[in-house]
Amino acid sequence: MRRLIRPHLPALQKTASYYVLHITVAAMVAYAVTGNFWMALTLSLLEPSVQAVAFFFHEKVWERRQRTKASPRAAMPSALAVPQPAAAR
Repeated sequence: MRRLIRPHLPALQKTASYYVLHITVAAMVAYAVTGNFWMALTLSLLEPSVQAVAFFFHEKVWERRQRTKASPRAAMPSALAVPQPAAAR
């Protein structure tokens, strides 16, 4: 586990500090809107957690898009593809 965490420690620390900041700001805004401490706390914990899951899938879509752009053959319609000589196959 240490081998996994150690090289990524700065990024993990930054992520954790941002998560705490996000929850704090969200809780203050939710409390200002609702006036209810428990509702504000619940919303502030729920929203960043849902955002984290959404971000994961967002990243996967962007990774797939980048791979498609990096491979010009994959993006080229098959009707327009240039046939390869038999020796190159």
